[in-house]
Amino acid sequence: MIDTTIGSSVVATRTTVLQNTYRLLSLTLILSAATAYLGMLFPVSGLGMLGIMVLAIGLLFATRAYSNSGTGVLLVFGFTGLMGFSLGPTMNHYLSLPHGSEIVGTALLATGASFLGLSAYVQVTKKDFAFLGGFLMVALIGLVVVSLVGMFFPTPALSLGLAYVSVLIFGGYILYDTSNIIAGRQTNYIMATISLYLDILNMFMAMLRIVTGSRN
Repeated sequence: MIDTTIGSSVVATRTTVLQNTYRLLSLTLILSAATAYLGMLFPVSGLGMLGIMVLAIGLLFATRAYSNSGTGVLLVFGFTGLMGFSLGPTMNHYLSLPHGSEIVGTALLATGASFLGLSAYVQVTKKDFAFLGGFLMVALIGLVVVSLVGMFFPTPALSLGLAYVSVLIFGGYILYDTSNIIAGRQTNYIMATISLYLDILNMFMAMLRIVTGSRN
C-alpha cells in the first residue's frame, strides 16, 4: 500500500511557502510604494544615494543570515522599504516628463500583469523551469557588462534595447523563482520574497524605459 501522507504533507508545505511568499511580497510592495512617495518628497542623490545602496546591500546579507527567524521578516521590510525610498528621484524624473503619470501607470500595469501572468502559468502548468537557472545567470552578467559599457557610450537605442532584454531576463527569473517554490527547491518564504521582489523591481525599471522610449 502506497503511503500518501508524506506526499500530501510535501504538497501542503509547498503551498504554505507559496502563500506566505505572496502575502509577504504584497506587503513589501505596498511598503515600497509608500517609501517611494517619501523618496519623491525628500529626494537624495550623490553620497546620500550611495549610502542608501550600501545600507541596502548590508540589509540584504543580514536578511539571508536571519532568514529562518522573525528578525528576517523585519529585515525584509527594512530592505524593501529602503529600496522603495531610493526610487524617489527616479519617479520624480519620469513624472516630470510629458504624460509622466501615464508612463508610470502604464509601466506599473505592464509589470503587474506580467508578474501575475507568468506566476499563474507556472502554477497552472506545473512546468519546472529549473533549466533556466544557468542561462539566466549568464544573461544577467552579460546585461550588467553591456550596461556598464553603455554608461560610457550612451545611446537611446542601446538603452531601449537593454530595457527589452531586461524584461525578458527578469520575466525568466519570475518563472524560475516561482518554479523553485512549487518544486520545493526554495522552502524559505523570506528569501523567496526577496527574489521575486527584485524580479518585479527590475522589470518595473525596464518597463519605465520601454514605455518612455515608445512614446518618444
